[in-house]
Amino acid sequence: MPDWELISFIKASEIRLSILESLNERVKTPTELKLEFKVPISRVSTILKELSEKELIDNLTPDRRKSKMFSLSKKGKQLLLEIHKMSGGE
Repeated sequence: MPDWELISFIKASEIRLSILESLNERVKTPTELKLEFKVPISRVSTILKELSEKELIDNLTPDRRKSKMFSLSKKGKQLLLEIHKMSGGE
């Protein structure tokens, strides 16, 4: 059963969905995401915090202050699949 609240949360912000899709491709740092999407680092940090709190991404280097590495979690991959199915993808 899809988590409609979570799907709605992600679809409410195009950048949230874009970051999830980007992290599905490979592990990235906040700076890489900032450059990829041309948004302020503060916005990227806020989104990464939200996605992390909802267990959609994993912080692979939690003890580092800079150049943290993030990847899509298993829950995040499943949610992305649900969203793509709804959109007619995959």
